[in-house]
Amino acid sequence: MQPPAAPRRPHPITLHGERLEDDYYWIRERNDPATLAYLEAENAYADSVLAPIKPLERLLYDEMLGRIKQTDLSVPYPEGAYLYYSRTEEGKQYSIHCRQRGPDGPEEVLLDLNAMSVGHSFMALGVLEISDDGRYMAYSTDHTGFREFTMQVKDLDRGTIVLGPIVRCGATAWAADNHTLFYTLEDDAKRYYQAWRSELGGTAALVYQEDDERFRVGVTRTRSGSHIVLSSESHTTSELRFLSAAQPRGPWRMLAPRVADREVEADHLGDGWLLRLNDAGPGFRVVRAPEEDPDPSRWEELLPHRDDVMIEAVDAFAGHWVAWEREAGLVKIRVTHRKSGAARYIAFPEPVYEAYPGPNTQWDTGTLRYGYESPVTPGSVYDYDLVSDESTLRKRREVLGGFDPSAYGSARLSVPAADGVAIPVSLVFRREPAPPLPAPTLLTGYGAYGIPYPVGFSSNRLSLLDRGVVLAFAHVRGGGELGKRWHDAGRMAFKMNSFTDFITAAEALIREGRTTPALLAIEGGSAGGLLMGAVTNFRPDLFAAVLAQVPFVDVINTMLDDSLPLTVGEYEEWGNPKLPEEFAWIRPYCPYTNLSRKAYPTMLVRTSLNDSQVMYWEPAKYVARLRTLKTDANPLVFLTNMGAGHGGASGRYDRLREIALDYAFVLWRLGPWHP
Repeated sequence: MQPPAAPRRPHPITLHGERLEDDYYWIRERNDPATLAYLEAENAYADSVLAPIKPLERLLYDEMLGRIKQTDLSVPYPEGAYLYYSRTEEGKQYSIHCRQRGPDGPEEVLLDLNAMSVGHSFMALGVLEISDDGRYMAYSTDHTGFREFTMQVKDLDRGTIVLGPIVRCGATAWAADNHTLFYTLEDDAKRYYQAWRSELGGTAALVYQEDDERFRVGVTRTRSGSHIVLSSESHTTSELRFLSAAQPRGPWRMLAPRVADREVEADHLGDGWLLRLNDAGPGFRVVRAPEEDPDPSRWEELLPHRDDVMIEAVDAFAGHWVAWEREAGLVKIRVTHRKSGAARYIAFPEPVYEAYPGPNTQWDTGTLRYGYESPVTPGSVYDYDLVSDESTLRKRREVLGGFDPSAYGSARLSVPAADGVAIPVSLVFRREPAPPLPAPTLLTGYGAYGIPYPVGFSSNRLSLLDRGVVLAFAHVRGGGELGKRWHDAGRMAFKMNSFTDFITAAEALIREGRTTPALLAIEGGSAGGLLMGAVTNFRPDLFAAVLAQVPFVDVINTMLDDSLPLTVGEYEEWGNPKLPEEFAWIRPYCPYTNLSRKAYPTMLVRTSLNDSQVMYWEPAKYVARLRTLKTDANPLVFLTNMGAGHGGASGRYDRLREIALDYAFVLWRLGPWHP
């Protein structure tokens, strides 16, 4: 079967004196019959190319499914008079959200997403917020994958809907009267720009509108329960207001006014505010602000800025507060007692791991719930006791099929970039038996938004590790592994560092004899898909296979269109190509623009028709153009999920099938594979 040939319809643009050709601009027209015809043709071609690996795909799916405890239960957490939890049942795609009054009370099903998904190919839950008295439930769902959530409020006593549906709804927060709900709404560019107040059985009122398109609005209730916080934030600047949760019609007060390039996070201390802000340095510091007058002149510093530490978040409780820090790429949890000021760090047993907050809904509590995992330790739930300074394991995700963590190992390399900066690279591998070197390797990266690439556990990856594949993660600049400076060194004018860092990591793995170009596959999604597109243009000779998930590959054209979701806000991440200087940053790396006539590695490119973050047409245009330029005979496979969004399939079995195909593709190109 021959690959599809998308029609070329000239659509030139001239930008800063340069003429750029965009012959596949027409693919943006979703209602054009030719667009869907092209996507379907690519899917059919992909099926034909990948047909020989279908047995391997089925084998991997069965293998990965066999490791999952399909009927399972989350660790319940207390909120008000109830314990809340979710559970899964074998054969069902989605979670069932429940509660019970006390540990021995009868189960009350709040939301069965399986029943709610009937008639839909996609189902995602947005918010689930319960009023203080436990009677009313605000929840939102998306049936398309476009992240367009519709919110309703249900009276749990009577089983009736008492508010909604409210479309394009985002964050929600209940007031203390159990009848007033605050929520945000999005505009046509999917920017949350308004905050509203609705009373059950009453009227709705607009309480705030943000007209600066760089900023997005949010609302939240403090853990203390005493305040509603209204935020307006861009990628680099924050503004915070608050009002009493007991007086939802009262006046909003300014907590942190808008100051350019100052980011602020707030939580309520009961007798003041806990603020995390970057006014003293990019790693943030923590201060206490008096509630009656939160002016900066009255701030008390609780935790100073430190050059080698990133304070990623803070949480306040009645008797203590928590700083979630990252140092040398690793999470540290710092717990400070309010009365004594004494601080402790929670101890972790492994050198490479991830840790993250659990559902800590109680204000007056002596425990902190957190999650923990590592490349060889499955996801675990712990409760830390503030008095004994001990962590108790509440649950560890069970891996079926005789999983032995001692058979696997992890390591961290430090690879020098051309400018001398050390690039961390994490490795995960089979220890017994160890794969002979050079080994087939899957190298993954992201490098954007200051988001650290997680090095947690995945039972699915065992199917690669057990076949001798080494997993490598390049923690390139642009991510958040080494703090805000690491992010800044890989964005805007310095974005090229993300790509050269990844290439440096690949070259180091090859130079040290760990792998070879013929045994090296690479993977990245979204902004990591941009990484894939750029490095493949720069060094196609380094890689045997490329797996690009919902890749952001048409940077110039997308950032020129300020009507699209994310564009205006992300001028602070990539730059604005309408400005000559910033166009000069983007022009050398934009994957679509820089495709050229040469040989490319085998590629599998994925997208979803309803993706609202990276529109389907970006990878579609990229593949269409690449087909006309590549000089090799290597397969170029393009798959579109016609009923999902940015994260792919929403059902857990459907998503597992997508992963099985991806892994089959990697093993196929790095082969020979064996059962």
